[in-house]
Amino acid sequence: MGLTTGTHGPHSGALAAAMDALEGQARLDAMAGTIRKVVRALPLGQGRDALRGLWLGHPLHPALVQLPIGSWSSAAILDLFPDESRAARLLIGVGLVSAGPAALAGWVDWAEQRPRQARVGLVHAAANLAAVTAYSASLAARTKGYDVLGRLLGYGGLTLATAGGVLGGHLAYRQAAGVNHAEAVPVLVEPGWHRIGTLDDFPVGEPVRRTVDEVALAVVRDEDGVPNALADRCSHMDGPLHEGKVLEGCIECPWHGSRFRLSDGVNVQGPATAPQPRFDCRVTPEGAVDVRLAEP
Repeated sequence: MGLTTGTHGPHSGALAAAMDALEGQARLDAMAGTIRKVVRALPLGQGRDALRGLWLGHPLHPALVQLPIGSWSSAAILDLFPDESRAARLLIGVGLVSAGPAALAGWVDWAEQRPRQARVGLVHAAANLAAVTAYSASLAARTKGYDVLGRLLGYGGLTLATAGGVLGGHLAYRQAAGVNHAEAVPVLVEPGWHRIGTLDDFPVGEPVRRTVDEVALAVVRDEDGVPNALADRCSHMDGPLHEGKVLEGCIECPWHGSRFRLSDGVNVQGPATAPQPRFDCRVTPEGAVDVRLAEP
C-alpha cells in the first residue's frame, strides 16, 4: 500500500510548507533592499569580516546567539522557583545585552544572501526583535515589582526566540545560508592528474574556466607564466570566480566581493568564511597543462 505524498514529501507538515511559502513572498523584497543598503553602509571597516567569522572559518552569528538564548532559557527555568527571581532578572539582562552583537553579526551575513534567503531572514529577525521587546518589557515589569507579569512576558519572549531559531534553522539547513558551497569538491574530483589544455589557452592575468570531473575550475596564469587553479564556484554563494577580477595575487568573486589568494586558495576578504579548494598545476615539456586536487 503506497503513501500519499504532497509537494513537500510524506513527512513534511504545515510548518515546513509555511516556511517554503515564506521563501516565495516577493513582497518582502523592497524592504529587504532598503535594509540591505543600510547594513552595507555601516562604517564597520575590518570589523565587518570579523563579524562574518572570516577569522573563525565559519559564520560567527550562530556562536554569538548562544549567550542570549542560554541566558533566557536559564531564566525561564529559574522562574519556576519564586526565590530565584533576582537571578532570573540578572539573566534576562545578560541576554538583552548580548543580543545586540549577535544581531549585528546576523545582519552582516544577511546583507549578502539571495532573495529567497533574505525573505526568511527578515521574518527571522522580526521574531528575534519581538523576543527582545518582550524581554525588555519583562525586565521592566520585574523591576517595578510585577513579577507575575514579568514571568509571563519572559515565557512569551522565549516562545518568540524559539520561533526565530526555527526560522534560522531553515535558513542554515534548508536554504544553505552560511555553509561552505565548495565542500563537495574533494569528493567529486578523482585523484591524479587531469589535462585541461595548453599553456597558450590561458592568457596572463585573465581567469579561464575549465572543467575536471564535472567540477568547474578558474585558472589564472600569473606574470611569471605559472598557472594557478581554484574551484570556480565561490564557497560563499556559488559565484562564478572565472567572471571575477584578478587583484594583487587574488581573484575576486563578482557576486559579493570575496577574495581568494590564487597561490593557496585562502580567503583574504569576506563574506566567504571558507577557503577555496586549490589544484596543483604542472606544465609538460610539450606545453600541456595538467591539474590535480591539492592536499588540504
